Amino acid sequence: ALHSGRLRERPCRLRRSAVRLAMAAVGGWGMAGSRFGGKPHPPTWLAMLHSFLSAATVTLLLYAQFTVGLPTLALTATVLFLIAALGGVVMNLNDHWNPLPLPKWLVVVHALIAVTGLILLLSAIWTTGAVVK
Repeated sequence: ALHSGRLRERPCRLRRSAVRLAMAAVGGWGMAGSRFGGKPHPPTWLAMLHSFLSAATVTLLLYAQFTVGLPTLALTATVLFLIAALGGVVMNLNDHWNPLPLPKWLVVVHALIAVTGLILLLSAIWTTGAVVK
């Protein structure tokens, strides 16, 4: 009975995850705008907020996968978020270790992978009927 209760929570977890990742995407959009607007690095507070929201949400998605399982699209999205996170870590470390501007190509690739993951997560919500009615 406990396991079936957790299965009923899965749609809520997916929706909440999508909301948090959409908020992180807004921050990412702001950081990309900053970089393409000529600044070598984003504001530290925005990078930290973006990283925290993204990492916390991916951790919760992984927890959901290992406890109740995720639909295939949501699991694929989670893998893409992990790959995007690697790019984020590289950019963060580059920001601290290297005074050079963040590579624009890496900003674009990071964003494309993360946005693709978000689209897949939203598709998983839609196809599993987890959309709020």
